Amino acid sequence: MLLRPPGVYRADSDTELLADVMRRGGFALGREVLDVGTGSGALALAASRAGAGSVTAVDLSLRSVASTWLNSRLRRAPVTVRHGDLFAPVVGRRFDLVIANPPYVPAATAVLPRHRKARCWDGGEDGRAVLDRICAGVVDVLSPDGDVLLVHSAVCKTELTLAALERSGLVARVLAEADIPFGPVMRARAAMLESRGLVAPGTRTEGLVVVGAHHG
Repeated sequence: MLLRPPGVYRADSDTELLADVMRRGGFALGREVLDVGTGSGALALAASRAGAGSVTAVDLSLRSVASTWLNSRLRRAPVTVRHGDLFAPVVGRRFDLVIANPPYVPAATAVLPRHRKARCWDGGEDGRAVLDRICAGVVDVLSPDGDVLLVHSAVCKTELTLAALERSGLVARVLAEADIPFGPVMRARAAMLESRGLVAPGTRTEGLVVVGAHHG
């Protein structure tokens, strides 16, 4: 269990799915890893356990930065933690592996919350506000032989993620999929998702996908 103050994302099925892909594929072994939007530091710690040469974790939330710093120190994991927006704290650096579990739940408005718990999951009206920024900017911090691993809901349309990464000059594909029941947030927004055509009427499960990408 990780220490997680109020307002910090609790590691869930999406985190576990990405961590499993990273571990089974040997993506982190001996490599410099960047965890973008680290939350409690769950993925950063998973990368360290998977044999990463170094791990840097970034988050815009000061509570998440503090949480990751404390969790990594309690586990004696050599994780460097930086505060800032996505790739801004690591400008000029290159990483062999970039991992991210960004906020991706479609929300009522395009305005992303900054000081409410919903910032952990709200991804704008289509769920892609943060996801698309990562897809567009990740190539600037990726080493020539680097890999990207992203996890999100299929509600956000997996094909758009593949296309966005390929526009950045990367080769992208789906590495893993899993079906899970709606969590509390998705259940509360089910009617909205149905009205927008993002899920079929009566749907109460969602698909999780891990998308991987690398230089061609």
